[in-house]
Amino acid sequence: MDHVILTRFNLPSVGAESIVRAREGWLTERVGLFERYCLPSVRAQTSENFEWIIYFDPESPEWLKDRIREHGGTYTPVFREQVSREELIEDITKLFPTKGDALITTNLDNDDGLAANFVARLQAHRPQSTRRTALYLGNGLVKSPEGLFAHHDRDNAFASVRESWDAPITCWADWHNRLHRHADVVSLGGAPGWLQVVHGGNVSNRTRGRLVSPAPYRPLFGDALDDVPEPDGRVLARDRFVGHPLRVARDGARYLAKTTAMRLLGPGGFEKAKQVLAARGRTKSPS
Repeated sequence: MDHVILTRFNLPSVGAESIVRAREGWLTERVGLFERYCLPSVRAQTSENFEWIIYFDPESPEWLKDRIREHGGTYTPVFREQVSREELIEDITKLFPTKGDALITTNLDNDDGLAANFVARLQAHRPQSTRRTALYLGNGLVKSPEGLFAHHDRDNAFASVRESWDAPITCWADWHNRLHRHADVVSLGGAPGWLQVVHGGNVSNRTRGRLVSPAPYRPLFGDALDDVPEPDGRVLARDRFVGHPLRVARDGARYLAKTTAMRLLGPGGFEKAKQVLAARGRTKSPS
C-alpha cells in the first residue's frame, strides 16, 4: 500500500480564496499556523508509512523558501503555478518507484492538524472490495476562540481516496463533499481524527459541534490543545442546551442556502458569487 498526503500551500488561486490570500500578511500568518498545527501533527504520526507533497507558488519569497529548507525532509516541496491531474499523478509516481497494491491520497489543508493515529487508522481499514473508495474519519475537533468543539462531518475536508494505481483520480478529483460522484464512500467512526482551527484567515471554517473538555484529546493532538481552557460545568450545560442547538440551526440554514445556490448557479457560478462577496467584505473592512 502506498499513501501520500497532499497539501496546497500558496498556489496561485482564483475564486473567494484569492481575495483572502491577497491580503497583506496572509502568508506570514499562514506559515505560523502551519508550523503550529499542521507540520507537528504530521511529524507525530504513529505510522511512518506515507509521503507528503506540499505545493508552493514558484514566486514564493526567499524567506519562505528558507523556511521550507529548515523543515527538512518531512515533506516533498513542489513549486508549480497550478497542478493538473497529469502533473499530480507524475509527482506522486516519483515517490513510489516500486508500486504497492493500492494508492491512498489524503487532502490536508495547511492550517489544520491530524490526530497522531490518523494515518494508521486509514491504513488499517480493510475495504470489502477493490473498488475506488473515498475514505473519511467522520469525527473531529474544531478549535476556536470560544473553546474546543467535537464535530461530526461524514464527508469532511480531510478526505482520502483509496484506489488502484490503474488510472488513479486521487482525493483532488473533486470537492471533498462531492467525491461520492466518483467513488464508493466509507465514513469511519471512532475517536476524533482531525483538528480544524477557526481563525481570521479562514475562508469557510466556523465554530461547529458541541463544546467539550480538551483533556481527553490531548494524547492524540499534543501541543495543539495546550492553550485551550477547561470549560466549567455551567458553560458546558449552556452550550448543550443553547449554543449547540443554535449552531445546528445556523448550519442547517447555510447548507440549504448553499445547496440551492449550487443548483441554480452551478459550481462555476457559485465560486464567482463567493468571489464577489469576498471582495465586498474586503472593501468594507477597515484598513
